[in-house]
Amino acid sequence: MKSLKNKVAAITGAASGMGRTLALELARRGCHLALSDINEAGLLETANLARHFGVKVTTTRLDVSSREAVFGWADQVVADHGQVNLIFNNAGVAIGAFVETVSEKDFRWIMDINFWGVVWGTQAFLPHLKRAGEGHVINVSSLAGLMAAPSQAPYNASKFAVRGFTESLRQELDLEACGVSATCIHPGGIRTNIAHTAHIDESVTSRCGGDVAQARARFNKALGGTSAESAALQILRAVERDERRALIGADAKFMDLLVRIAGSWYQPVTVFLARRMLAKA
Repeated sequence: MKSLKNKVAAITGAASGMGRTLALELARRGCHLALSDINEAGLLETANLARHFGVKVTTTRLDVSSREAVFGWADQVVADHGQVNLIFNNAGVAIGAFVETVSEKDFRWIMDINFWGVVWGTQAFLPHLKRAGEGHVINVSSLAGLMAAPSQAPYNASKFAVRGFTESLRQELDLEACGVSATCIHPGGIRTNIAHTAHIDESVTSRCGGDVAQARARFNKALGGTSAESAALQILRAVERDERRALIGADAKFMDLLVRIAGSWYQPVTVFLARRMLAKA
């Protein structure tokens, strides 16, 4: 998509972090916005900031894990804006938990949002993107969709799933040649609020001295590589260039290269680093 001016973009998880910075960058480029999030206060704040750029902005409180709600939102976006050209399936959550002890409730929670939310958003918006004649699906995976780490199995599972889903989708769209494309986004450490809303299992806190705040602080420190503003610019550049995969941040690029070179032998490295972190707890 060479120009974003006068296009309509729908964004999930727009109340903060990359969702907010994406909204503001798109508005700066003259793109109209349909924003959604479960956090209404943050969502309205994002909308007010985006309206300063003179674009039309609509907001919807949305739980992306609800298929019915996501499909209803997609129809409402077209009713409000006349068309939609881009869907950013950005909403996501995190869990720190070991496989042996992670609860079914937590596992379903992260998969419902991180994976099924992407599936519902893609399916709901795809027919509208095709009718617009020019469209793009942007699905946010993670560095955790390229490599795994201890205590991240549920998160890894959700993000690897997004990667496989989006890469298959892109090939289907290429076959169809319908004017719609797809990009899978793999951010490394991005400074957002995800660490503050993450679920931390007792199996992790017990190895960090039983301190949830300390576990969150370590998680947050690991995500400090790239600002949300820089991430948004890199993502939009990838959309404009119609890239199949976008690695966001130097850490994502480095770790992707490491995995390509080392194959599964990257895993002893992550185990070593995890042991060092736990030893400091």
